[in-house]
Amino acid sequence: MSTVTDDRAIPAAAAFEGRRWLLPSALVHALDPDTGRPGRRPRRTARDWIVDFSCFHLAAVVGLLAADSMTPENTPPALLVVDQWLGALSCAAVWLRRRWPVGLAVAMLPVGLVSNTAGGAGLVAFFTLAVHRPFRHVAWIGGISLALIPVFFWLRPEPEMPYVVAVAFTALLSVCVIGWGLLVRSHRRLMFSLRDRARRAEREAHLRAERAQRLAREAMAREMHDVLAHRLTLLSVHAGALEFRPDAPREEMARAAGVIRESAHEALQDLREIIGVLRAGEPDDAGRPQPSLAALDALVAASREAGTEVALDLRVTDPAAVPAAAGRTAYRIVQECLTNARKHAPGSEVTVSVTGTPGEGLTILVRNPAAEGDVPHVPGSGQGLIGLTERATLAGGRLEHGACEDGGFEVRAWLPWGAHGP
Repeated sequence: MSTVTDDRAIPAAAAFEGRRWLLPSALVHALDPDTGRPGRRPRRTARDWIVDFSCFHLAAVVGLLAADSMTPENTPPALLVVDQWLGALSCAAVWLRRRWPVGLAVAMLPVGLVSNTAGGAGLVAFFTLAVHRPFRHVAWIGGISLALIPVFFWLRPEPEMPYVVAVAFTALLSVCVIGWGLLVRSHRRLMFSLRDRARRAEREAHLRAERAQRLAREAMAREMHDVLAHRLTLLSVHAGALEFRPDAPREEMARAAGVIRESAHEALQDLREIIGVLRAGEPDDAGRPQPSLAALDALVAASREAGTEVALDLRVTDPAAVPAAAGRTAYRIVQECLTNARKHAPGSEVTVSVTGTPGEGLTILVRNPAAEGDVPHVPGSGQGLIGLTERATLAGGRLEHGACEDGGFEVRAWLPWGAHGP
């Protein structure tokens, strides 16, 4: 999965790198924080320089138009000089709008009340404030600016426009500029939210893939335990017989050696298959067929050859009609129970009962009496039963186990078997 994710991420990163100059530096930094300089503001992109030059020229043009409308007849000469100086400084301050949007907007409130030529710079400042800062800053500073518009035209009336028209036009222009800035900010917020949603979806997909892989590996581990434990138990039993009965007839020794050789060969083959599946990363459905309920007779026969007395009561009319999942789970349950009986109650007869019909489910009962004499402790006892319980639960059934009143041990399981068959 990681390979697929990387292959998809490379073209996206390349496309982002190719279009970086078209995006604002604040947006680039938010989308890709690793590209910024630690502790410093992100560099301006080509788009930022174009926009900043445009804003500076817009403020300068508006200031020149305002300065052209002012004459010594309607403006005192001293105020005219102050107005133009403040307008020039305000246009120069436009270059600081990205660094201090709130400070520039606040500074433009008294400046705009005094200077008519600073009107363009004030609009640029309010637009920048709306884009880069939350709405509460825009509401307070923008509200104060709108409230000062009637005061400005009362102190500096427009000679070619009625008072009400001048106030309404300027207020409408300010609202439009601020609204445009809020629209740009909302568009960026939407991009950020979509980015976060995409990253969250990618993380969730990665976690789901890891969980699926972990479950698959757990299933493989259960298969390894069920298969190898049975094979290795046969090896242990026959190796022990050869060790404690060196004077056994040659036929029995040859038969035990044959069982050891065959069990070791099958254990190695099963181990190779499991290792191959782990390397491939997914189950190999084209490999050896999985055991089913129909293979239960062969399993019991192999246990009898290994010296374990097994009484099988199979009351299923057509074992091949049992669903594959239920049949495989039933096979593994019986296999693990025979392995446990061979380890913990050697020499005892094991009774295996399997009954079931479509619609009622499949019931497995495995029971063995108490062992005669002392039985040495086997490391890892109980892990197989835990795995069987998980296996039965995953198959939609249940499994119970425990000691009997006579000292024996019993395992009872139920697995679903639909009325319509497999």
